[in-house]
Amino acid sequence: MYDHIGLHVKDLAASSRFYGAVLAPLGLVADASGSGFGPAGAPALWLYEGSKGGGKNEAGTHVAFRAATRVAVDRFHAEGLRAGGRDNGAPGLRIDYSPTYYAAFLIDPDGNNVEAVCMEPR
Repeated sequence: MYDHIGLHVKDLAASSRFYGAVLAPLGLVADASGSGFGPAGAPALWLYEGSKGGGKNEAGTHVAFRAATRVAVDRFHAEGLRAGGRDNGAPGLRIDYSPTYYAAFLIDPDGNNVEAVCMEPR
C-alpha cells in the first residue's frame, strides 16, 4: 500500500462523499476532518479543495487501493458508480498485468482515475 496521496479537488464535499462510499467496502474510513481517509487512525489519502499551482485544477491522478478480496473490488466499483463515479474498467482479471491482478477502475468526480486491486488468487 502507498504511504499517502494528496488530491486537489473542485468540490470537497462531493469528493468526500465519493471517497467515503468507495473506500468503505475496503475497510477504510474518514478521519475527523472528513477529508482524510485510510485505516482508522491512520489516514493516507488527503483531499484538498482548490487548484494546485496556476489556478487550474490538475485532475487526472491515478490512485490504486489494495483490496483484500475480489468481492471488495466488486463492491468498490458498484459503490463508486452509485456515488457518481464513471466506469473506467469493470471488475475483472487483468492478466496482461499479472495472472492474479483483479481490478476495477473508476473516474472520480474530478476526473482522477481510481482503482481497487486484489492480487490474491481466487
